[in-house]
Amino acid sequence: MNRELLRHEISFKATRSSGPGGQHVNKTSTRIELLWELERSTAFTEQEKERLRKNLANKLNKEGQLIIVASPTRSQLKNKQAALAKFFRLLEKALIVPKKRKRRKGPSAAAKAKRLKDKRIHSERKANRKKLQF
Repeated sequence: MNRELLRHEISFKATRSSGPGGQHVNKTSTRIELLWELERSTAFTEQEKERLRKNLANKLNKEGQLIIVASPTRSQLKNKQAALAKFFRLLEKALIVPKKRKRRKGPSAAAKAKRLKDKRIHSERKANRKKLQF
């Protein structure tokens, strides 16, 4: 993943944030929205784009844009850095190729026999605790 190429494809939008901050919140735009279009991206191969489409399906809007919002601090710069970090983390996670599942054989005959023997011994032990019926 070419981060520098991705940085050129990203656009930012600053809006007013909600939450604590008093008058500062009401007059400054510190909330950051990071916008990125998957289909226009040149940083990924078609195969990687397909994987991203599949894994980010719930996060992409109708236009195919990924929108990430960050407003944890009162600083626009720190919120921008937080949005970028979240964006790169999200892409890295979505690009991971799952390992192919290896089919394993079931338990061996000896293992099955041992399990049944242990069950029988346990059952007999419990049966011996019961009161005798005359």
